[in-house]
Amino acid sequence: MSSLLARVARFAFHRAWLVISVWLVLLAAAIVPVAINGITITSDTSISGTESQDVLDRVANLSDATGGQAGIVFTVPDGERVDTEARAAAILSAVDAVYGVEHVVDARPGLAAQAQEQQRQIAEAVAALPAEMQAAALQQAQTEMAAQLQTQVEQLGYGPLMVDGAPLPSVLVAAAGDIALFQFQFDGQLRSLPAGTTEAVVDAAMSADGVEQLTVLPTSSLNDVLAGLSVGAGEFIGVSVAVIVLVLALGSLIAAGLPLLTALVGVGFGVVGSLAFSALVPMNSITPVLGLMIGLAVGIDYALFIVNRQRRLILDEGLSAADATVRAAGTAGSAVFFAGLTVVIALTALTTINIGLLNLMAIVAAVTVASAVLVALTLLPALLGLIGERIVSAKARAAHERKGSGRHPIARGWSGFVTRMRWPVVVGVVAILGVVAIPAVGMSLGMPDGGTANADTTARRSFDAISEGFGAGFNGPLLLVAETQDAAPLDEAQVAKLTAGLAEVDGIEVVQQIGASPDGAVVILAAIPSTGPSDEATVDLVNRLRDPALPAAMGNGVVLGVTGQAAVNIDMADKLANVLPIYVVIIVGLSILILLLVFRSILVPVIATAGFVLSLLATLGVTTLVFQDGWAKELFGFDTVSPVMPFIPIFATGILYGLAMDYQVFLGTAMREAFRNGETPVGAIGRGFAVSSRVVVAAGLIMGSVFSGFIFTDEVMIKQIGFALAAGILIDAFLIRMTLIPALMAILGRSVWWLPTWLDRALPDLDIEGHRLAASPAPEPVTSLS
Repeated sequence: MSSLLARVARFAFHRAWLVISVWLVLLAAAIVPVAINGITITSDTSISGTESQDVLDRVANLSDATGGQAGIVFTVPDGERVDTEARAAAILSAVDAVYGVEHVVDARPGLAAQAQEQQRQIAEAVAALPAEMQAAALQQAQTEMAAQLQTQVEQLGYGPLMVDGAPLPSVLVAAAGDIALFQFQFDGQLRSLPAGTTEAVVDAAMSADGVEQLTVLPTSSLNDVLAGLSVGAGEFIGVSVAVIVLVLALGSLIAAGLPLLTALVGVGFGVVGSLAFSALVPMNSITPVLGLMIGLAVGIDYALFIVNRQRRLILDEGLSAADATVRAAGTAGSAVFFAGLTVVIALTALTTINIGLLNLMAIVAAVTVASAVLVALTLLPALLGLIGERIVSAKARAAHERKGSGRHPIARGWSGFVTRMRWPVVVGVVAILGVVAIPAVGMSLGMPDGGTANADTTARRSFDAISEGFGAGFNGPLLLVAETQDAAPLDEAQVAKLTAGLAEVDGIEVVQQIGASPDGAVVILAAIPSTGPSDEATVDLVNRLRDPALPAAMGNGVVLGVTGQAAVNIDMADKLANVLPIYVVIIVGLSILILLLVFRSILVPVIATAGFVLSLLATLGVTTLVFQDGWAKELFGFDTVSPVMPFIPIFATGILYGLAMDYQVFLGTAMREAFRNGETPVGAIGRGFAVSSRVVVAAGLIMGSVFSGFIFTDEVMIKQIGFALAAGILIDAFLIRMTLIPALMAILGRSVWWLPTWLDRALPDLDIEGHRLAASPAPEPVTSLS
């Protein structure tokens, strides 16, 4: 492996412009389709194969009632009413404008037909009376209708908006009169709507904002869609910190600029190339941000490892820039190749779980990491070829001559402390991380909603207004799909019995029929829970509604399916929690196999994998502590606690495993090389620290900085992913790879490098340390094209 990578680097170094030109062509090939076709980004986080999604898919084309739901909230200052004549007119105008947007289902014809039918029945009843009684009967009917509306307000706490004396049923007004809610549906799910549809809806609704002091607040479903692909100041701050660390680690602006440049190229090719396919396969807004996050982190780190090794070879061994680049590509480049391979394998292993959303996210992230590896092994040597001997300035060479090589007091001091105090170190680290992991036992999984957004956001303000005026359940209506076991049409009596029975179920406030299939075989009901979409009581309600005995007891063998966003989120959390143990087993197996090939040792893979499991549990614990329990939440830019996003445990497992093995490879190969060169087991640990610890510390800080930059975005899901990855990489790099593992290796002594003879012969020798490369004479330089 080292010889192959060395030949690639030698070619790239001496034919720099050819290699750079190829990468420019590849970048253009990735950018052009995006420029032509644009980007299709959705907020869809549904998972196929869950009960709620299966129900939704089955009835998707039966009725408009199964389309995506959204709403607009109208509020006024305290003590005032939203239903004054001027405000009601403004709301009506906004409603008309929203209904005029393409793909919004106009409910007015159906509502008007119901009202006309009611008026017809009243007129027929009045006409049947003697003429002298008709006026009094009509007056009584109108009084009864007004009383019914008043009873509804008293019982439910809300009623329809009155415009010119007539009710507008699509807009509800809270009993206090200060909040109005306009609910509507699209003719398809939100994820499938054409670009610009939700923006047009919000623009239409905002026509009433400010009129007579009205405040217009789109609900969270619209806010989620509008969030889209968000990258802000926090990410740039994170990258800026990474640049500072690069300068300090490499001691040169030129050298520090290379990892950043190559990382940007790798991210550009990987993420932009993936976005080119979004026109064919729409991707969630998290997907490209995840690729950007991981691509920047690994791209900077991989280039840092190679540039640092090249500079050390120039300064410590007096090699030319060309020979040092070739040797660095063969040694550090081999470690980069296998480190990147572990990340790619860990990410692509997510596809074995067969969850479509995870598959796409994992593939995009894996492609971005693979791009970072290719850039580090090809483009970076080409750029080093352009820079030549300037990669190490005359000032740096003179300073090195004065100081001499081999002096690493901090690294030697730390490794000496860890190996001398090996037992207290092991006990201390395990105890600390064990305590930090405890909150993970109580971790609740759930998707963020308007109630988990910051208090000053539109999503949160609309959520709170709905909860105050109508009840928290209006933020997450359930969609109930009723059908008979023999697919026979449901008659009115069956539907009435089922509706009345469901209305008596504990935890349901209101149930009403909102649609049906053309043949009447499927009836669609909307149920408003008493509690919010993320509450445990709502989870319990969904499970009770799915009990086959419940609908059977209500009406003649009716089968009931439960869906809606609250049910979708519940199912998503359950499915991801169920597959997590399977994925952890896959990762552990892959980890031991890959590290066995890299280190040719039985015990190193075992303790390295055990350390990863410990750091993963601690990461999940601290993530739960911050986001779910609210510890130090203000420090991280949010003011509302929320469940841990269901994707966090499984993605943290895959990504952190790959990144943790990066540092294990870089530190471990340096230790193994020293041991093979005759050092004692403890001496090999010290030598490995002297060679690799400084760059591993820099790499850990860089990766932590890049991930931390994403913590301060407004998007809760990105915030949680950034925090989990930043915490995880810092825990694993500093407490596991640089503390616990060296202490365990010191305890195990020479046996840590033991490998059965038969297995030693069977395993291929990957020569990651580059022994054959160092022993062979350097070939003649490739002739330049110029």
